[in-house]
Amino acid sequence: MPSHLLRAALAALVVAVATAAGGAAAKPRAKRPATALATAAGAPAPSAVARAAADGTGYAGRAEVRAFVAEMAERHGFAESGLLQVFSQVRRNDAAIRLIAPAPPEFRRSWAAYRARFLDPLRVREGLRFWNEQELWLDLAAQRFGVPPEIVVAIIGVETLYGRMTGEFRVVDVLTTLAFDYPQRADYFRSELEQYLLYSRESALDVFSVRGSFAGAIGLPQFMPGSIRRFAVDLDGDGSVELRSNPADAIGSVASFLATHGWRSGEPVRFEMRFDSEARLAPLVEAGIRPQFTISALAEYGVSSIEPVAPDMPLALVDLPNGDGAASYYLGAPNFFAITRYNRSSFYAMAVYELARRLAVLRRELRGAAPGTPVHTISAMPASDTASGNCPKNSNPNTTGTTECV
Repeated sequence: MPSHLLRAALAALVVAVATAAGGAAAKPRAKRPATALATAAGAPAPSAVARAAADGTGYAGRAEVRAFVAEMAERHGFAESGLLQVFSQVRRNDAAIRLIAPAPPEFRRSWAAYRARFLDPLRVREGLRFWNEQELWLDLAAQRFGVPPEIVVAIIGVETLYGRMTGEFRVVDVLTTLAFDYPQRADYFRSELEQYLLYSRESALDVFSVRGSFAGAIGLPQFMPGSIRRFAVDLDGDGSVELRSNPADAIGSVASFLATHGWRSGEPVRFEMRFDSEARLAPLVEAGIRPQFTISALAEYGVSSIEPVAPDMPLALVDLPNGDGAASYYLGAPNFFAITRYNRSSFYAMAVYELARRLAVLRRELRGAAPGTPVHTISAMPASDTASGNCPKNSNPNTTGTTECV
């Protein structure tokens, strides 16, 4: 039996044993009434909520927040008094509004600079280490969902540098701020605030204890609350889903997300291309990155692939601006599009792909090295891979909550 299948089988056996044990290894969870929401000790008395409503201070005193609370009570059985107590403690976070605002019009996106931020020596070294340490779960996720280990490793690396940078913002604060004080995306963030309150109740979490990104994304894979509830999985079978500290569940959840969003096992991500005139590419750029053209249809625009492409494979033109320099162009396959569902940015998807490819190549090379060769002995990266990026702090949230330069 091939070694990766043996490891996957072993991981499956570990899960089976954990499950058969009747949840003995599961993380303990407090029993709470269906309407209750866990909060930190010292929640304000109802009189504090009444004062906030009377003088109009704090979120609990705002009419639109009280309407949201009433809706949560009606739709999901929350106690209105409990939610109003929560919102009386929520603090507006101006940094979240500042950081989530779009980049200024004069900012010129650069694929070369963006790429350099994520194909740096530290991320590559730690990616190889993470892969070695989590090989069992990566193989199990690949077997279960059809997503290669290098893609999962690359996503977690781009998102949080393997858990080193998961965010220090109090999630309830930033989601409330963006839901009620950022009208450009109010509907989206009210939905995510709803999902966060449900997630906190279901998981018996102190609603004030969870930290994340300025957009409210949580854990190693930076899932928004709605994505946690829809796509996260308990890969290790311990009875709970934990994305903040459990790499196995983070790995399985990333693979689950991609599989649900159309990942096609065994197929390529993108292709190198040729074109005869950049002016003829405009309609393809305008068509967006959802694959819809066959290679024969693209030939009508002077486009061909350097690599073999199946005649019926749907493709899209991926254009990557380089500031004042020439743009880079590729053909995106359905798997490229699947990565953009995780973060709706072609820059992001291409960075994930290139980091994944780099990790896979280096891992093969290291496995041919002498036993015990330390990861940090990887040869120095080319200068183009170590240059600092020019991404401003302004960025936008996406499906899972990652921040990106746009």
